[in-house]
Amino acid sequence: MTFFNAILLGLIQGLAEFLPISSSGHLSLFQNFFGLQTAEQSNLFFDVLLHLGTLIAVVIYYWEDIRGMVLEFIQMCQELAGKRSTRPTVEAMDLRRLILLIIVGTLPLLLVLPVKSKVEGLYSNTVFIGFALLVTGALLYFSDQIGRGRKGVRSVTLVDALLIGLAQAVAVVPGLSRSGSTISAGLTRGLDRKFAVRFSFLLSLPAVLGANLLSLVDAAKAGIDLGLMPVYIVGVCVAAMSGYAAIGVINRMSARGKFGMFAWYCWGAGIITLVLSGIFMLLNR
Repeated sequence: MTFFNAILLGLIQGLAEFLPISSSGHLSLFQNFFGLQTAEQSNLFFDVLLHLGTLIAVVIYYWEDIRGMVLEFIQMCQELAGKRSTRPTVEAMDLRRLILLIIVGTLPLLLVLPVKSKVEGLYSNTVFIGFALLVTGALLYFSDQIGRGRKGVRSVTLVDALLIGLAQAVAVVPGLSRSGSTISAGLTRGLDRKFAVRFSFLLSLPAVLGANLLSLVDAAKAGIDLGLMPVYIVGVCVAAMSGYAAIGVINRMSARGKFGMFAWYCWGAGIITLVLSGIFMLLNR
C-alpha cells in the first residue's frame, strides 16, 4: 500500500460513495479492468478506515441533526426509565420522528444478510455491473422528471421510510447507487428535494456503522500493520474531504433539479463497461 494508492482509493471512495454513481460498482470495475486492488483486497483494515472517512464526512455535514438526535434519544431513554418527564418541544418531536423514520428505513437491510455471499459474488461480474449502472441512470433520470414534492419530517409516513429503506437494501448490489436509489425513492414518494437528500445520507449512518463494526472484527483477525498508519491516515482524510465535497454537490444539484445529470454519466459508464466486458470475453476465448 503506497501513498498514491491510498489517495486514489480515498478519492474514489469519497466521491463515489455519495455521488449517485455507485462506489461499489466503480471499485469493482477498477479492479476487474485495470488490476487496481480495492482497499478490502489489499488491506481489510484500510477498507474499514476508508468507510470511516466517509462516515466522518456525513457526521460533519449533518452535525446539528446528528447531535440533536443523539441528545433526544438519550432523553427518550431517560423518560422511559422514569428518570425524567418533560413535555417535548416541537423541535424535539421532529427529532424523535426523524429517529423513528431512520429506524424503520434501516430494517430492510436485515433482508440482505441471508444473501450476502451471493451479492458479494456479483462484484466480479462486470456485465451485471454494466446493466446495473444503466438502471441507476434510468432511476436518476426519471426521478428528476417528477414534480417537486413537499413532504418533510412531519409528513413523511412510515411506509415512505420503509420503501426508501427497501431501495437502500436493493442497492447493496454493485452498480446500483445507494444514494441514487434512496434519493430517487424519496422523490418518487413526494419528499421535498432537500429533505430527500438529507434523509438519504442520515439513513446511511446505521448501515455504514453496522457494516464497519462487523468488518472491524475480521480486520483485527487478519492483522493490522501499524507501520502503514501514516498511509492509512492520508487515505481517510482524502475520503472524508472528497466525501464532504460530494455531499455538497448533491445537495446543490438536487435543489436545482439537476439531479438527473448524473444519469448521463451512469449510462455512459454502463455502456463502456458492457463494451469492455465484451472485448475481454472475446480476448479470453
